[in-house]
Amino acid sequence: MAQKPSIPKGTRDFSPLEMSRRNYIFDTIRSVFRLYGYRQIETPSMEQMSTLMGKYGEEGDKLLFRIQNSGEKAGEAPEKGLRYDLTVPFARYVVQHREELQFPFRRYQIQPVWRADRPQKGRYREFYQCDVDVVGTDSLVCETELIKMVEEVYSRFGIRVSMHLNNRKILAGIAEVIGEEDKITDITTAIDKLDKIGADNVNKELLERGLSREAVDRLQPILRLEGSNEQKLQQIAETLNQSETGMKGVEEMREVLRLYESTRTAADNNAFRLEIDLTLARGLNYYTGAIFEVKALDVQMGSITGGGRYDNLTGIFGMPGVSGVGISFGADRIYDVLTELNLYPAYTLETTAVLFATFGEKEREYAMQWADSLRRQGINTEVYPDCSKMKKQMSYADANGIEYAAIVGGNEMETNTVMLKNMQTGEQQQVSLEMLTQTLIQK
Repeated sequence: MAQKPSIPKGTRDFSPLEMSRRNYIFDTIRSVFRLYGYRQIETPSMEQMSTLMGKYGEEGDKLLFRIQNSGEKAGEAPEKGLRYDLTVPFARYVVQHREELQFPFRRYQIQPVWRADRPQKGRYREFYQCDVDVVGTDSLVCETELIKMVEEVYSRFGIRVSMHLNNRKILAGIAEVIGEEDKITDITTAIDKLDKIGADNVNKELLERGLSREAVDRLQPILRLEGSNEQKLQQIAETLNQSETGMKGVEEMREVLRLYESTRTAADNNAFRLEIDLTLARGLNYYTGAIFEVKALDVQMGSITGGGRYDNLTGIFGMPGVSGVGISFGADRIYDVLTELNLYPAYTLETTAVLFATFGEKEREYAMQWADSLRRQGINTEVYPDCSKMKKQMSYADANGIEYAAIVGGNEMETNTVMLKNMQTGEQQQVSLEMLTQTLIQK
């Protein structure tokens, strides 16, 4: 008995309708990336493990997919793995191609990544990221433009979102003022889980990681600041006034907010919230400045966009001192949010505009000539390949959401026309090729 076919957990097949919706997501995001002057690159699905290891923190390294057999004999070539994200491969790309690039270099990338994670709602082992990064500048204008890009993307989708903003320098300053400067990685790894496991479990983990009870107690009010963004900045500035690093983070965050507010107009949408969130840690080791995370307001879902500033990621690959900042849109989670909120526009289905349905072989050949003419006009056209009963051909058009059927019989061939049927209304009219073309172009 044949084995029942299946796919690995955490992966998915996509139907034509689903692919149409995914392409709507990719095209929308891509258009905003281009609007801000970013250009597309691609990198291989696999990287050397030495490129990937040690870049994602303790938790991230555990989720790397290793390639067991890459075609070489054991020991002949470096170990390889599937990429975990697009940012580290991008840093490798920048170093490897530095002589070809003009800085600052703006790039975007839309490709799949892999994580050996436990599959659950909104979390997959294979998923697409839509990344946009700029390297070769430390200007905070870049952070501000990234915020504006996030606002624009989700405005086009019609998704209400909250964008959370923090700064790793502030987190470093917090570690300093609570007397646990050498525990910054432990602190950020733990508090980044606050939404998932709750405050009590975060505090328990902090103690397990070696923080003193006094330090954990001193951390609590800092992570529970309330009020407007400016009020939060004022409170954290008062707390960190003895930390040079922490105050630098406050100044950077204040400037980003100022620049962002300077671009706002009365016409801007109110479906976008920008909030300072000191519990946001983004558990990736390479972030050094601003960090971002975006969540949908109307759906229970994890982060749908995230990113931050990294000052020396290229230094790992032998090119120190090149600062960069970027964000990543999680296409698969955005797909789930749009589905749950029923926000897909009707036109996202990539379908045929007209199907030629014929009564015989001569009629089919006639239809093929008309179809070629329509395709030269950029009109999606099909000719039903078999001389089947008309009912079957009409059922095919219905099942595939084709709006028009061009029916060809002997009479149509004699008059050089087709009988055009609107599959939604049932209306029929005899039309010439010119009339058919105009009807379809106007749609």
